[in-house]
Amino acid sequence: MKIRYQSSVKTPAGWRSVQIVAAAEMVSDAMARVTAVLLIDGEKPAYGQSRTGAKRQQFNGLYFAGQQIGTKKRLSACEQLGA
Repeated sequence: MKIRYQSSVKTPAGWRSVQIVAAAEMVSDAMARVTAVLLIDGEKPAYGQSRTGAKRQQFNGLYFAGQQIGTKKRLSACEQLGA
């Protein structure tokens, strides 16, 4: 299944909110485990991602995507996008 949820990344300017689209597997009726991060703010995870294009908003999307794999997400806090 695909899920969409909000998370935060650390940038030189401070913590910023990002929207994640991930592939997940059901763990229980209320929980899912992230198996792959597909998009971060509408873009594939990459090394020098930026929310606004400014250098002070840059973050390492590959590192952040790696940190998300294996985490459990409560389905009530996520939007389910389908299979």
